[in-house]
Amino acid sequence: MSKISADLSGRFAIGGDLSVRRLGYGAMQLTGEGRWGEPPDPAEAIRTLKRLPEIDVDFIDTADSYGPEVSERLIREALHPYKNIVIATKAGLVRPGPSTWVPVGRPEYLRQQVKLSLRRLGVERIDLWQLHRIDPKVPQAEQFGVVRDMQKEGLIRHVGLSQVSVAEIKAAQAVFKVATVQNLYNLVDRSSEDVLDYCEAQGIGFIPWFPLASGSLAKSSALERISKQSGASPSQIALAWLLKRSPVMLPIPGTSKVKHLDENVAAAGVSLSDKDFAELDALGRKAANENV
Repeated sequence: MSKISADLSGRFAIGGDLSVRRLGYGAMQLTGEGRWGEPPDPAEAIRTLKRLPEIDVDFIDTADSYGPEVSERLIREALHPYKNIVIATKAGLVRPGPSTWVPVGRPEYLRQQVKLSLRRLGVERIDLWQLHRIDPKVPQAEQFGVVRDMQKEGLIRHVGLSQVSVAEIKAAQAVFKVATVQNLYNLVDRSSEDVLDYCEAQGIGFIPWFPLASGSLAKSSALERISKQSGASPSQIALAWLLKRSPVMLPIPGTSKVKHLDENVAAAGVSLSDKDFAELDALGRKAANENV
């Protein structure tokens, strides 16, 4: 078996100057049920994080609301001081309880959360900070303005957005440079296809969350055939498809287990032919349209 390495996924320069391997790691699943509290197996969670540099994963995506606070704390415990690893975090959602997420975009709150993330992660500047949601109850100009100010102050290096439309990206671009966008996107959920196309045209990194979903395609003869031919699992095929879909794609599959992490990162070594990619693309679009 060849060495498992995220290096096989290629590289992307966030903001034009922050180079990372395209297959990263999403740290949401380090927490308890409902993305709340401590992980069921803290020792395995730490082992999973420590495994990342061993298999060349150098891009970790987290958020202050995962736990809340738990994910950021575990990342520091396992990996600080960070050597050639980019830690991206987010703020803008509060957690009244398990599986509950409420947007809060008041400028003073966002500033507070950036400073708390700096403290928890043990860094002086966040390489990539993302507005987790645009709060519909707060004027966009106020939210974008405080983000711009924090970037100018050196608290944030690059800025990203999460779950946004093309119009919202353009509005933010009038205030600061948008380095990444993190939207729901996978083989069978193409609701952000226009956002991905815009990001590619603008050189903006696109971070798909829930990247492993293959829905009804998991049982399709085509996916089964391609899986057998390549010796890869359906989830690995789903990741390989994402990586081939666009050069700005930065998938961040998450897990709290070393075994699953290795399986995910091994997808970087899966090569889809143009024919297989096109067949999966057509099936995925069909499935997406049927789910609308």
